[in-house]
This record gives sequence, structure tokens and C-alpha cells, in this order.
Amino acid sequence: SDFTSENFCAQANCYIKKIISRGYVPIIIGGSNSYIEKLVEDPTFMFKSNYDSCFIWIDVDVSTLDPFLRKRVDHMVQKGLVDEVRGIFSPDADYSRGIRLSIGVPEMDKYFREENKFGPCEDSTKKLLLESAVEEIKVNTCNLVRHQLEKIRRLMDEKMWPLHRIDATNVFKEKEKEGADNKWKHDVLKPCLEIMKEFLKQ
Repeated sequence: SDFTSENFCAQANCYIKKIISRGYVPIIIGGSNSYIEKLVEDPTFMFKSNYDSCFIWIDVDVSTLDPFLRKRVDHMVQKGLVDEVRGIFSPDADYSRGIRLSIGVPEMDKYFREENKFGPCEDSTKKLLLESAVEEIKVNTCNLVRHQLEKIRRLMDEKMWPLHRIDATNVFKEKEKEGADNKWKHDVLKPCLEIMKEFLKQ
């Protein structure tokens, strides 16, 4: 079944109350900006009137992030993305809801519809079709990042969310794992902890 933004908000509120009742501070990480916005802004859930919030935005320059995302898609393909998506493929699928909205699913549709039509002598055509689907996944992933950036800026400019921007670009520029780990601790983790300490003092 579909996990809607309303489902997310209801569960988030439930867990937030449980965590606070135990004397801890709830942290909501990642996920869809739309779901987070729904939780914070929808008066039904009374989030703003019940809680103080600290928003931290981990940002990476798109010129640095794009190559990383493209390599990540290649890695996912190597790890079995095609077979995983094939497992939920249906010729009559509705790509307007649920898991089939996710990037990586609709892009593979044409390939799955055509792959069994090719004979042994047409492997090169089949390969080109798959490469085209993978490239579409890469393009849509990079476009999603830009869409998310626009949404974050709207939340800052129109909804006046007090976001703390942390620039993690240098982390992604590091080619060695040890260097990236050190950059993460210095450029991301340290300022995030400082922001949280100040927030908790209030």
C-alpha cells in the first residue's frame, strides 16, 4: 500500500511524543522535503505550536554532486537495480503513485517491455536500450536535486524556515575515504553539533 504524507505525519508525531516522553530529543533525518513540509506546516498536526525546531541543511554544490550521483547510479546497477525493479514491473502499472513513482522505476519501463522481443543476434540493441534507461535515471536523479534545492529555498524565502546551511562540498571532492571522513568530521559533523548545542541551550 502507499505510504502517504499523512501516514508519515501521523507516525512521526507518534514517535516524536514517545521520544520526548523518555527525555530525549527527536531528530528527523532525510526523507522527502514534501513530507517534512507537510509535518511542519499542516495545522492538523499542530507541529509549530507544540515544538521548537532546528533545521539543518547539508548542501553540496551541484557541479560536484552530479558526477557523484551518476557514479552512484552505476553502482546501483552493478548491485542489481535492474533485477530489483524487474520484480515489480507490470505492463499495466500505474506510475502516478506509490513505489512506482520512485526514480529508477518508470525509466526502466520501456526496457522491460522490449527486452524479450530481441533475439540472440540483437544483444547490442538490447544493451543500447538498457544504457538509455540508465542514462535517463541519471538525468532524472540530477534534476531531482535541483528541484529539491528550489523547494528548500522556497521554504527559506516564503515560509521563513530558519535553515542552517552546512556546505559538504569538500567532503565529496575528497577521493580517499580517510580524507573524506576527516573532512566530514570537520566540515559537517562539528558545525552540526555546535548548532545543536546552541539550540538545546534555548
